[in-house]
Amino acid sequence: MPLLDAIIEKNIRLIDYERMVDESGQRTVAFGKYAGVAGMINILHGLGLRLLALGHHTPFMHIGPSHNYRNTEQARQAVRDAGYEIALDRLPKSIGPLVFVFTGSGNVSQGAQEVFQEFPHEYIEPESLPKVAKQGATNKLYVCVARRDDHYVRKEGGKFDAEEFEMHPYRYASTFSQKIAPYASVIINGIYWAPNAPRLITIPDAKILLRPIQAPWLPSSPGCPHLPHRLLAICDISADPGGSIEFVKECTTIDKPFCLYDAEQNMETESFQGSGALICSIDNMPAQIPKEATDFFGNLLLPYIPDMLKFPAKLPWEDYDVPLVVKNAVIASNRQLTPSHEYIAELRRKNISSSQKAQRHPENRSVLILGAGYVSLPVVEYLAKSKNTEVTVASQLQSELDSLGKLNVNTTLIDVQRNYDELEKLIPQHDIVVSLLPYVFHPDVAKLCIKFKKNMVTASYISPAMRELDAAAKEAGVTIVNEVGVDPGIDHMLAMECFDEVKHAGGKISSFVSWCGGLPAPEHSNSPIRYKFSWSPRGVLLNCLSGAKYLQDNCVLEIPGNGGLLDAVQDLDFMPGFNFEGFPNRDSTMYIDEYSIQSAKTVLRGTIRYKGFSHIMKGIMQLGLLNPEQVASLHPNGPLTTWKGYMCELFDKSPDLFEDSLKDLVFEKVGRSERRLKAIEDLGLLEEVPMDKKGSPLDTLSNYLSKKLAFAPGEKDMIVMHHNVGVTWPDKSQEKRVINFVCYGEENGYSAMAKTVGLPTAIATKMVLDGEIQRRGVLAPLTMDMYQPILSRLRSEGLHAVDEIKAS
Repeated sequence: MPLLDAIIEKNIRLIDYERMVDESGQRTVAFGKYAGVAGMINILHGLGLRLLALGHHTPFMHIGPSHNYRNTEQARQAVRDAGYEIALDRLPKSIGPLVFVFTGSGNVSQGAQEVFQEFPHEYIEPESLPKVAKQGATNKLYVCVARRDDHYVRKEGGKFDAEEFEMHPYRYASTFSQKIAPYASVIINGIYWAPNAPRLITIPDAKILLRPIQAPWLPSSPGCPHLPHRLLAICDISADPGGSIEFVKECTTIDKPFCLYDAEQNMETESFQGSGALICSIDNMPAQIPKEATDFFGNLLLPYIPDMLKFPAKLPWEDYDVPLVVKNAVIASNRQLTPSHEYIAELRRKNISSSQKAQRHPENRSVLILGAGYVSLPVVEYLAKSKNTEVTVASQLQSELDSLGKLNVNTTLIDVQRNYDELEKLIPQHDIVVSLLPYVFHPDVAKLCIKFKKNMVTASYISPAMRELDAAAKEAGVTIVNEVGVDPGIDHMLAMECFDEVKHAGGKISSFVSWCGGLPAPEHSNSPIRYKFSWSPRGVLLNCLSGAKYLQDNCVLEIPGNGGLLDAVQDLDFMPGFNFEGFPNRDSTMYIDEYSIQSAKTVLRGTIRYKGFSHIMKGIMQLGLLNPEQVASLHPNGPLTTWKGYMCELFDKSPDLFEDSLKDLVFEKVGRSERRLKAIEDLGLLEEVPMDKKGSPLDTLSNYLSKKLAFAPGEKDMIVMHHNVGVTWPDKSQEKRVINFVCYGEENGYSAMAKTVGLPTAIATKMVLDGEIQRRGVLAPLTMDMYQPILSRLRSEGLHAVDEIKAS
C-alpha cells in the first residue's frame, strides 16, 4: 500500500467516508441508492438481451444500459414504456410469471426498487413464491424482498436474532437457495457479506437452481420455447467476488457489464447465448450516473466538511475535537495510524508475508496422486492443465514415474505399504489426495486425510471400512469422494440422471437392469478365455467365485458362491452386433435404497463378458486353479516346477506323465468339454512352462495370466454399458428407457478403461478443489450437483451415452 505509506510520511489526514457511521452503525455518506438505481437499469437491459438469445422478444428490449441515459428520469421513462407493454400482456406466455427477488432493505435495495416500481408490479411475501411461480399473471411483475429473518436460521435452533447475527454470523445458515431462489427469475443482491457469514447461493446450489424445469402448463411453440431454467439473471450490486453469491468470481465492468455463468461447467463466458444465468456485478455502478450520483453523495458529505477542516493535521490527535462521525472515520493522522486503525499495520505485515510465500510458491493448490499405474495418466494430464494446480505423483515403481517424464509434475518414490511414515509426512503438504491404489489401502489413506483435514478422491467402491469413516470425516470437515470411475462411477451417474428426470416429471421407476464390462475390442478378443488384462487379473478371477443377490419381480434371488455365478450366466442381445453374455454382480438389492428406487420390482446389476468366458472359467475352477488358499507346493521359495508338473500333481500323477494321458484326465475333470480343454491347452497350462509361484493357485494363475493375456502394443480395449430402465407414469402408461455407453481405447493412446476411470476421477478432484463439491463425509456421485457437471464435462471429452425411449 504505497499510497498509505506516502500519506503517513507527508502527514496527511486520511478520512474514509465508508467509515462514517451514526450511533446505530448506519453509514451517513454513501452512493448506495445510485448503485441500486444503476444496477437495476443494467440488469433489465441484460434481461432483454438474455431472453432474446433464448428466443423471446420482450418489452425489456426497450431498456438500455444506465450510461446511455442523460439522467435517471430518462431511464425511468424507458422502464415505464416497457411496463406499459407488459401491462398490455405483451410478455410471451411461454416464459411464465416473472419474479424479482431483492435481498436486503438498505440504500442499495431501495434504489433498485424505486426503478422497479415503474413497472406494473405486485409485492409478495416469501411464503407466496411457490404459488406465484406457477399461477402468477404475465401482465405484471412480482417482487419479493427477502429480509434476513426470512432465510437465516440458527444452526442450533431458535429464532433469528439480529444482534447475535451481527456479532456471530457463523452460528447461522441460509435457506435462501432452498426457499426463495428456486422461484426467482431475477435476483438483485444488495447485502454486505462478511467472510464468516453464510452464503445466499453456493456453487453446488447453482447446479440445482440452473437445472431444466418441468412446466408443461406453460404454452410453447418453435418461436417461443420454454425457458431452460427459472433463474435468468443475477445483479450482484454488492460486488463481493466469491461472497454471498459464491460463483460470482470477478466483478464485471461498465464496458463489459455481463457474463453468463454455466453451473455445469463452473465457468463464465462473455455471451448472452448458451447455458446458465446472466451475471452483472459492476463494482462502480454509480459511475454510470455521474452527475446525479455526485450531487447525491456531495449533499451527504458537505455538512461534515467544516469539521474535517477544523484542525490541521499538525496538531496532536488528542486535540482533534470533532463529532465522532468524522473522528472515527480518520484512518491516519500525525504521521501514524489512528488508535482504532492500528490493526491495519498487523494486517499489512501478514499480507506481505503471504505475498512472499505466494512468490515462492505460485501454485495455490496442490494435488497428491497415489499410484502411477494404468489409469493414472488421464488423471495427471487433466489436473496438470490448470495453471494454478501443482501435481505430485507417488508410486513404488520408478518405471511408472519415468513414464510421466513429459508432464510438468513432481514425482516421489514411495511404497505406501512399507513406508507409512513417509506417507504421513506427504499428505499434509497437499490440498487433496487422489488414491489410485488398490482399494484395500483406501481406508488407511482416508484416516490420514481426516487426521490432517485434507480432502480425498478415489474411484473405488465404498467399502464397509470406508463407510465407517463418514462421521469422522464430517466432524473434521473433510470431503471423501468415492465411486467416480466407470463401474462404479459413470454407471451410477447415468442411472441417477435418468431416475431424477423421471421422478421430476412425475413418473416412477418400475425396473432397473444394468450391465457393464471392460473387454478387449472385438478385433483383439482372440484369447482362450475371451478376455485380456491390463492390470492384475486377481479381481476378475476372484469375482468368478463370488455370490450375487438381486431383485426379480419383487422376489429376492441369491446365487451361491464357489461357481454358482458361472452357472447363472445369460445371453445378452441388447447390442446384436456383439456376442455377449453376462452374470449378476455382487448385491444389487443395496442399490434400491442407494438410488431411491423403492418402486422398482426388478433391480439387477451385472457383468458383461464375451460369450464362452463363463463356460471356460467354470472348467478352470473345476481344476482347482481358482483356489485362494495357500498351497505348500506353490510356496515362492519351494522347488522349481512347471505348469504341466503342477497339473500332474493335482491328479496325483508323476510329472513325466504322457501328455495325452494328462489331457484325458483334464477332459474328464472339466465335464468332458472340448472347449474347456482347448482353452486350457491354449493357455499353456499343460506345457513345460516354468511356474512363478505365488503361494495359492489363484495368485499364481493371476500372475501368469497378467503376462500371458496382457494387451499387446497397439491392441485396444473397450467399455460397454447398458441400462434398461422401466418407467410407469401417473396415467399407468409404461415405457422403457435404454442408455447405451460404449468407449473404445485408442491405438497407442489411452485405453478405454484408463479414460473412463481416470477422467471422471480427475473431474471430481477438480470440482472439490474449485468448491463445486462442498458436502462433507464419505460421498458417492448420486446427487445432481455431483453427477450432472461430471457427465457434462465427460461429454465435452467425447465420452457420452446414447439414449432411447421405447413404449412398453
